[in-house]
Amino acid sequence: MKPSLKEKLSQIFNFSSFSKISGPLVFFLIVIGLIFVMSVIFRVNTIEVIGNEHYTKEEIISAVDIEEGDNLFFFDRFAAISRVFAKLPYVDEVFVSRSLPDKVTIEIKESKALAYLIVGDEKWTMDANCKILGKAAEGEAAQLISVSGINPGTLLIGEPLTVTDYEEIVPYLSEVLTQIQDRGLAGYVRHIDFSNRNSVKFDYTNKYSITIGDAYKVEYKFGMFLAAIDQLKDGDYGEIDVSSAMTAVFTPY
Repeated sequence: MKPSLKEKLSQIFNFSSFSKISGPLVFFLIVIGLIFVMSVIFRVNTIEVIGNEHYTKEEIISAVDIEEGDNLFFFDRFAAISRVFAKLPYVDEVFVSRSLPDKVTIEIKESKALAYLIVGDEKWTMDANCKILGKAAEGEAAQLISVSGINPGTLLIGEPLTVTDYEEIVPYLSEVLTQIQDRGLAGYVRHIDFSNRNSVKFDYTNKYSITIGDAYKVEYKFGMFLAAIDQLKDGDYGEIDVSSAMTAVFTPY
């Protein structure tokens, strides 16, 4: 049977001898002893990773820079979190917690590639918040939404999208992408056209062209066009214009 913490402390210190030492020195020795005990006893034995999909457990542990045998108390969680964001651009949130006597839990929330921009011969992916995630892997872009009509600035992995002209276009794009993601429409939208920021359009199920216009009442306009689709027949094809944010106008092809 393993000795208890009390027994281990008793083995390290002879507490009865403290009666012969001055109070401040006793306190100092106890503090030094506790630090020694924490450094010897509380070693990381279990590392759990939760929520990872894009990255492997090993990649995340490597980015955190922790391994079995490290001291549980002297491990700097805040520095670890900074390292994760610097090394792993798909990570959106990370929480590192310690559980006595020997466990570290790393909980990850990852960004998901939702759309891409074409820059030269390259396709650069981003999430719904317009955070740049990197160059699209082979075949990845086929599952994502292409965005045209935006002139990007320098693209930095892990950083928000920047543009060379109209800065307000980025929050507008983010709002559109967020609506698509939150409403579960990503599988039905393949392209968004921002060439005219006052008349933004996107396709929907290859049957409809949706015109949402400018950045006014974007969430409301999404609700309007979905309500309009519910009123159409299976064989209908055409444009649904909700740019006025007042009525949905359907024009058949």
